[in-house]
Amino acid sequence: MKRTLLPPGWPEPKGYANGVSVEAGRLIFVAGMVGWDADEKFQSDDFVEQFRQALSNALAVLAEGGAGPEHVVRLNLYACSLDAYRRRRREIGQAYRELMGKNYPAMAFLEVSALVEPRALLEIELTAVLPEG
Repeated sequence: MKRTLLPPGWPEPKGYANGVSVEAGRLIFVAGMVGWDADEKFQSDDFVEQFRQALSNALAVLAEGGAGPEHVVRLNLYACSLDAYRRRRREIGQAYRELMGKNYPAMAFLEVSALVEPRALLEIELTAVLPEG
């Protein structure tokens, strides 16, 4: 159902896909999730902890639609500080793999000046495709 797109001669990307092709299926779009808990309270101001919580929140929404991390084909991350990401990249990668396994969807990372929630350090949105049937 899903195929990673890698043009001939291009190096294998690390931790993402350049593109993903999907034949058919049911789409799930997850709105931007921030790093607060189910009560909309931030338990941490740490970038990695907010990343872990935001991704967990997005995966909880996916699960409600009958999907899991393996169905994610697109992930966009919006952060207020690209430097915060760069400094903690290894820890973020570890948290990502713990939650997403070895699924590396097409990704974009954007630095933004602010998010709607003032305490949020980042926001994650996902697109998933489930097989038909």
